[in-house]
Amino acid sequence: MFHPLQRRPPASIYSYCARSAHWGARPGPAQALRSRYQWLLGWLRREPEACPGPRSLLSLLASQCSYVTGQRVRRAQQTGQLYGDIYSERARWSLFRCLWRRCQARHAGACKLMAALAGVFLWEEERIQEEELRRSAEEMKHMEEVSRLFHGSGGEHQKLVSKAHVDITATREEHPWEMVMDKKHFKLWRRPIQGTHLYQYRVFGTYTDVTPRQFFNVQLDTEYRKKWDSLVIKLDVIERDLSTGSEVVHWVTHFPYPMYSRDYVYVRRYNVDQENNLMVLVSRAVDHPGVPEDPEFVRVRTYESQMVIRPHKTFDENGFDYLLTYSDNPQTVFPRYCVSWMVSSGMPDFLEKLHTAALKAKRMEIEVRDYISAKPIESGSSGEGKASMPGAEHKNEDTHSPAQLEYA
Repeated sequence: MFHPLQRRPPASIYSYCARSAHWGARPGPAQALRSRYQWLLGWLRREPEACPGPRSLLSLLASQCSYVTGQRVRRAQQTGQLYGDIYSERARWSLFRCLWRRCQARHAGACKLMAALAGVFLWEEERIQEEELRRSAEEMKHMEEVSRLFHGSGGEHQKLVSKAHVDITATREEHPWEMVMDKKHFKLWRRPIQGTHLYQYRVFGTYTDVTPRQFFNVQLDTEYRKKWDSLVIKLDVIERDLSTGSEVVHWVTHFPYPMYSRDYVYVRRYNVDQENNLMVLVSRAVDHPGVPEDPEFVRVRTYESQMVIRPHKTFDENGFDYLLTYSDNPQTVFPRYCVSWMVSSGMPDFLEKLHTAALKAKRMEIEVRDYISAKPIESGSSGEGKASMPGAEHKNEDTHSPAQLEYA
């Protein structure tokens, strides 16, 4: 199907060897090099009849490459047509995902580079895993033990007991938690992140006048968030992963003057555990090729947040405890203690705004999507599926987690 073409060696070889014919007699290696080039020039210039085969070396090489390439292309076309006739489109995508995972396992670094150049988001690497959800639920159990100690003690003895218990919950490799704010229904801790100048913060609080379902849905509803949070500039779901329910969200928010506005690109996933009476929302920053950096905003690349809600009774009865753990690097030039002060003063304000929005949605019967009932993904899904396109119907969650960061 591909006819071999007679090819002449590159002109540079001819010119180089022709020039070498005019070299003067030189002793040593130069003379040997000249004689070798003269021999190569004569061999390449020989007529096909003088060669052992019907073609010169370069013609044989071109013919072989042409034949092999044509054979591979035709075989790939035939294979694709065969699989198209036998398997459905979904099965073909499953096969492609399997091959991609094998290639990714062998060449992880190269695959990430290729995906970035091709504008593809690697869900296999970036989606929220089941282990992250489970770890957040375990942290809630630890804090419930702390809460029982709080309610069982009083005065200075309460502070001593709580501080000792928090030290025990931290692992030996990590710094102990330091209490920053202690109110009746709101407690705030912090601890330094190893190897950085940043803090990780933890909030444990209680609300008794709103249901867990309302509070949870208000956090996830991006459209409603745009109405009650005046700091939001942009809040959109960029891409969804149907296999796990993870979503990539782009959120742009105002920062206090004179700082530039910040934008966050993060993946999030929520899980409602009916059996254990828990709601979990996990978020962390990622890079997405579909959301390049905007010079008008400062991109926050370090961010993690976990929100866990424990109803006092059921999802539809007033009263619940919540645990919020987060950290981020807003890339400010302010000293560490200034950022800490911003968090200590800003966090209660934001949580109260969130609480007020939930009450307003309840009293004014504002339509907020019910993510607990409408969630299309089972909490125990294995996560083997690949990313779906943004057009797929899924949840429109709110950027609750980064919301905490706007003050950090």
